[in-house]
Amino acid sequence: MVEIGKMNTLEVLRSTEFGLFLDGGTLGDVLLPKRYVSTGLNSGDSIEVFIMLDSEDRLTATTQKPYAMADEFANLRVVSVTGIGAFLDWGLPKDLFVPFREQKLKMHEEQSYMVRIYLDRVSGRLAASSKLDKFLDKTPVEYESGEKVNLHIAAKTDLGYKTIINGTHWGVVFHNEAFLPLERGQRLDGFIKHVRDDGKIDLCLQKPGYEKVTELTDIILQYLERQDGFMPITGKSSPGKIHTLFGVSKKTYKQAIGALYKKRLIEFTDTGTQLVGKK
Repeated sequence: MVEIGKMNTLEVLRSTEFGLFLDGGTLGDVLLPKRYVSTGLNSGDSIEVFIMLDSEDRLTATTQKPYAMADEFANLRVVSVTGIGAFLDWGLPKDLFVPFREQKLKMHEEQSYMVRIYLDRVSGRLAASSKLDKFLDKTPVEYESGEKVNLHIAAKTDLGYKTIINGTHWGVVFHNEAFLPLERGQRLDGFIKHVRDDGKIDLCLQKPGYEKVTELTDIILQYLERQDGFMPITGKSSPGKIHTLFGVSKKTYKQAIGALYKKRLIEFTDTGTQLVGKK
């Protein structure tokens, strides 16, 4: 089934002076303008394209991929504001429209906003909304503590970071759990820390409980083995460097390193950490 606002793999029907016509199934023929046509494409070949309506409300295809597609969230920059709404840069020549009624706060040029891209079922056009609440928490909360999830940072608040979980629910990463700076629009993996009785969800960026430490010790040992027994990480290494390597806070890393040191599996040097017996 061909979907507007998504990437689709379509068959080439015929070539014209304007471009290629693709088989859009029940939607009819879809034009891929000549500027997107690469050489060597013939009738019967398949090509992956993004489908939308052009300025004259005709189905059109492009080989360009937008920053986000229909039913996805994205942090996008306003390129212009007109009498009917705002227009966002989403990586395509035709900017993405945000009607005034879909703006939680009035949008301003050169500012970026978290939005949800949607297909207007009446007009058939793609648009965006910054009223995110109406798109989230529509399904029952069935997460378990410690479950790994995909996070999308939406906003910084006094409590922490308001975060979209798996594209379906709101959650919060509290400041004391954010051991690295987080930015609006950033995507990263995280974990369910706690689901409250009222359905609100607390999040953390590393696996909760002491299990994360014992799991990390194995990861560190495996990493040292791959690095011929040495890594240039010391107690003065930055939290960012540690997170890049192992995806945990410096505090958790030091707990794991301490456990390995007590077992006499590693030793410390002026320049890093050495696996015992690998000198």
